[in-house]
Amino acid sequence: MTTLLAVRGLCAFYGPLQVLHGLDFDLVRGGVTCLLGANGAGKTTTLRALTGMVRTTGALRFEDVSIAGKATEDIVRLGIAHVPEGRGTFSRMTVEENLTLGAMTRSDKAAIAADKERVYAYFPRLAERRQQQAGTLSGGEQQMLAIGRALMLRPKLMLLDEPSFGLAPRVVEELFAILRVLNREERVSLLLVEQNAALALDLADHAYLLETGRVVMSGPAAEIKRNESVRRAYLGY
Repeated sequence: MTTLLAVRGLCAFYGPLQVLHGLDFDLVRGGVTCLLGANGAGKTTTLRALTGMVRTTGALRFEDVSIAGKATEDIVRLGIAHVPEGRGTFSRMTVEENLTLGAMTRSDKAAIAADKERVYAYFPRLAERRQQQAGTLSGGEQQMLAIGRALMLRPKLMLLDEPSFGLAPRVVEELFAILRVLNREERVSLLLVEQNAALALDLADHAYLLETGRVVMSGPAAEIKRNESVRRAYLGY
């Protein structure tokens, strides 16, 4: 399997405060990787570090090109889409306008129009609400829009931060089914931060467990799921 993203010695800082302490991990092309850990373990910071949103040291290589120190917009242009915690939709813009904004790095108008229809095929409820302001959508619909907007980039890698947070179980099930399709049929690689560890491990191929900004365990998701300490701490049995 080909390495898509290689991370070596990643440290991240908020001002003088160091949050990540020398993370090493790899993401394979076409795979699904999840980051597990308690609140404050550094999972969200890891995603922000990969997209140039916090100060970092260490080596970051995407498709064997260094992205360490690059501006966020330049990292996005390489094909890394970030769906942040809290969805991050533009509440006063319509669904359609949000999707258009997702394609702002592209100029191929016909392909952009086709990709909007592809997003609407994945999320029919967005198609019904295409002229509705994003801020008036339900939480589940806003999360669908955030993922749809990321898809408009035609990403090679999608970073997802707590996509199930605050959503009804039925909506979460629907959302994760679509993520599975995107990965398997469109070969979008996924890096997932998710408090619902059971859900994340069911979707993922590989998992990393973070504690206080360090990787303390890694391996195939099925093996991590069987680990007794993980079961007790994160799976509740």
